[in-house]
Amino acid sequence: MANAAPKRSLGQHFLTDRNILGAIVDAAGVGPGDTVIEVGPGRGALSAVIAERVGATGRVVAVELDRALAATLRTTMPAHVEIVEADARQADAAALLGGCTPYRLLGNLPYYAAMPILRTFLEGLCLPIAAAVLVQREVAEQMCAQPGRMSLVSLAVQAFGTPRIARLVRPGAFNPPPKVTSAVVAIEVFREPASGVGDIPAFFRMARAGFSTPRKQLRNAIANGLGVPPAEAEALLARAGIEPSRRAQTLSIAEWAALAAA
Repeated sequence: MANAAPKRSLGQHFLTDRNILGAIVDAAGVGPGDTVIEVGPGRGALSAVIAERVGATGRVVAVELDRALAATLRTTMPAHVEIVEADARQADAAALLGGCTPYRLLGNLPYYAAMPILRTFLEGLCLPIAAAVLVQREVAEQMCAQPGRMSLVSLAVQAFGTPRIARLVRPGAFNPPPKVTSAVVAIEVFREPASGVGDIPAFFRMARAGFSTPRKQLRNAIANGLGVPPAEAEALLARAGIEPSRRAQTLSIAEWAALAAA
């Protein structure tokens, strides 16, 4: 494995606890012969566990932004682990795999890029079967939040799959230790977006408008976010069957979909 010093500019915190490494692989249901895309292999600790789990008949494509780490990993990983030097926020799963074949998505995601990376894969044309990612605990809780505590992060994941927190991870499991607790999130990915979420850009345009001022009632938040008069926003909500005095965090995925459709 590579022993390069962590780079703060890339938010690198290398996971060293083998029990947690195994928990990530377990959470994604990785087995012999599977194809896996790993984001941010770093020094290769998780890559090695994945490679062992999928075996020689499996395939691992590891996407690493750090040029030095990528170069070292190419000399240390087994033959069935391919190292791709790229920014996972701009990745295309089909291009990485040479065609859209079934795969599982895993990774110890840098905190600053976790959601952009997840959205890249969940909103792409070539979807993973399942995903398991290590993120900041606060982000994990937002990903799994239910109506009443939802946010744009919740919608960005739950429009495409069902997330659950599989395990909490203490700072001491990393080198260097981060200042926060982390969590392994397992995502059961839908074959197509959640019911009613047809026009994805329209869905998120409406959601961003609603969450533009989350403490305000929806009639005012949507008016502010879309740049329309409050009366027009209220009429829009009425067409979707949503009470204008509610707040964004209380709406379900289905209600956001109805609002976008309206």
